[in-house]
Amino acid sequence: MIDAKMQALKWVAPPKIDKRAIDRLTNKLNLPVDVARLLALRGYTTLEAAKLFLRPRLEYLHDPFLMTGMTDAIDRLVTAIKERETVMVHGDYDVDGMCSTTILVKTIRALGGVALPFIPNRITDGYDLGAAGVRQAARIKASVVITCDCGTSALGPVDELNDLGIDVIISDHHLPGGDLPNALAILNPRQPGCEYPDKDLAAVGVAFKIALALAGAMGVPDAFVWKMIDLVALATVADIAPLRGENRVFVRYGLRMMNDTHNIGLQALMRTSGMEGKAVTAGRLGFTLAPRLNAVGRIGNALMGVELLMSDSRPHANSLAREIEDLNFMRQSMDRRVKYEAAEMVSAMNLDETYGIVLASRDWHPGVIGIVASRIVEQFGRPAFLIAIEDGVGKGSGRSISAFNLHDALMDCKELLVKCGGHKAAAGLTVDEGNIEAFAERFNAIAKEALTESDLIPEIKIDAEIDINDATDELETFLKHFEPYGVSNPAPVFASRQVELAAPPRIVGRDTLKVQLLTNNGHIDAIGWGMGRYAEVLDTGSKIDIAYRLERDDYRGYNKLQAKLCGLELL
Repeated sequence: MIDAKMQALKWVAPPKIDKRAIDRLTNKLNLPVDVARLLALRGYTTLEAAKLFLRPRLEYLHDPFLMTGMTDAIDRLVTAIKERETVMVHGDYDVDGMCSTTILVKTIRALGGVALPFIPNRITDGYDLGAAGVRQAARIKASVVITCDCGTSALGPVDELNDLGIDVIISDHHLPGGDLPNALAILNPRQPGCEYPDKDLAAVGVAFKIALALAGAMGVPDAFVWKMIDLVALATVADIAPLRGENRVFVRYGLRMMNDTHNIGLQALMRTSGMEGKAVTAGRLGFTLAPRLNAVGRIGNALMGVELLMSDSRPHANSLAREIEDLNFMRQSMDRRVKYEAAEMVSAMNLDETYGIVLASRDWHPGVIGIVASRIVEQFGRPAFLIAIEDGVGKGSGRSISAFNLHDALMDCKELLVKCGGHKAAAGLTVDEGNIEAFAERFNAIAKEALTESDLIPEIKIDAEIDINDATDELETFLKHFEPYGVSNPAPVFASRQVELAAPPRIVGRDTLKVQLLTNNGHIDAIGWGMGRYAEVLDTGSKIDIAYRLERDDYRGYNKLQAKLCGLELL
């Protein structure tokens, strides 16, 4: 029996592209037609744009001082370093916050300053610059507080720090939800009036720019800053920042450095996670390293992650990495339980009338609800918030589908919430328990007005339709120039029609389909996660239409071409 969900996937054909642009790229850059078509499809229709995309260079990065507030921030930090004032670096508890905090603390210390890291406890202190940060700054007698990945909405706490005579510098990348705090400087490319060319930086990109500017202002060679670009790559991928523009440069160079990283903490984490000796890719950052560091902030103390990334002792780093591995195992167990309970709750809803999902429970750990919200969105194709309730207060994490702006929806619900913030695709909130039902109704009404039934059907966006015989090693080699893959630069998806199976299908693991696709040169192995049910109706000689990504299989020492199935249609 075939899974009805598989059959419901919507294949979206690529838009028409000007043939002249494709011909120009093919001839001038000596590219295969399919590769030229992919470039044009992603908007790189001129020779210059295509070259910049295919060959990201460090010299393409923008001057940090183009960012509003940078001059004021650097002037104050230079004074603090020279006068040996205490600077508190206040981070957030995810990978972006940890890496940003690490970069700024290491930079200030390397330049001779005094910098102490602080990240609030997610469970007891909550998100953002708040009361805990104000108390800590006062306790350590800081004269400057610089935030990382937070602070854009912290109006009250910034005023409290100002009253204590502490200067505040905000470095962040979240969309402002209203008035900005009265800080000495706000470094956020998304703030109104900021003319910095690249609005897509993760918080770590902003921190890296500060570090470069600070080294320059102190008259110190910035080579030590560039050695931390592996952390920039890790956090940019982990925060699901668009991999275009400067982010693409950061991740391309950061991945190269990470394959031979000098960061002792990263080395230890790669060993304990099973990545040692494997090529570091954006996918492995996002699905292997990032979840482990995020587990620290979700169910432990995020400062442990900063401690690991700043460690200069191999035994200490190895000990921390093992502890983080244990926390990640606990996080995975919690994920499974909450995912099961949340899916049961959604299954009991009338999905014909539910376009925006809001789920709440007093039994959920707030550290895992964001991950589970992503799973619920994947399974049911609707924007979703999961809320963990404790002592009458709910803390929620939301994820969205491409057709729905989560941040805008929260702004329309603002009067029902204690606080909220985030992006188009991911957001967080705090809400009184008594307002959760009203929020759920309002959120669903907003989603129902904004979305159509078609928006709720999971899509497979096809980049190009090719003959299966053109899915070759040569094409896969050219595709490596499109890496790193991620948001705004996904791995290309091809469609091939009337593909014949060269052998009977197999099921591996729990529900993974393995088939051999017949070609003029023999066959290509193909694998489809969660597609095991198709094995019941396929056999040698069966013909199918497939959507797939072309990649290399390096499992257990193999290195061969493989089609990773995204969709399959029976003929």
